[in-house]
Amino acid sequence: MMPNPNTDILQLRAQIAANAARLVAQDGADYATARRKAARQVVGVDQPAPNLMPDNIQIEDEVRKYLALFGVAGQAERLALLRTTALQVMDALAEFHPYLTGAVLNGTAGEHDDIHLQLFADSAKEVEIFLLNRNVSIDISETPHFRGGRHEPVETVSFVWHKETIHAELYDYHDLRGALKPRSDGRLQRVDAAGLRTLMARDTE
Repeated sequence: MMPNPNTDILQLRAQIAANAARLVAQDGADYATARRKAARQVVGVDQPAPNLMPDNIQIEDEVRKYLALFGVAGQAERLALLRTTALQVMDALAEFHPYLTGAVLNGTAGEHDDIHLQLFADSAKEVEIFLLNRNVSIDISETPHFRGGRHEPVETVSFVWHKETIHAELYDYHDLRGALKPRSDGRLQRVDAAGLRTLMARDTE
């Protein structure tokens, strides 16, 4: 029987995803770094052919499998703490329409993870001034726009809140409509404070 190249590609992609998930769960690597390191482990290069590289959804699924199989000591407690802190920050920043994203939302967050928010305001300066007026020290960087590379990166403010690091991406208010569109796969991409409270209540049932 002739080898099936498509099967080989799927197997390599799955192996890269599994290796990347281990790096995420054990070391707290971000998905891009984990994917690159995993590709080097599996095929010997940082950037193999694009069809070999798993997307974030596939890596996220593998992280869930890893946590289910091996567990990480204190992961559930850590996740609960991060979600509680996220909710406090979201309540404090309520006027900027905060949404939670990332590992704290999807339930895979561990000891190395930070809290990632998306805020929607008339200008980024409003958020910066709000935080500075409350004596919150901020660092400013850029993050790719959630709509993809056709859009300019957005300013991101990072700060510490109750010993946890928060990264808040600052979007224009008109971006909020696009943010509320559901994902085609039905997964939660972001939740507001009410949605986070629902998730937390579900966890305690």
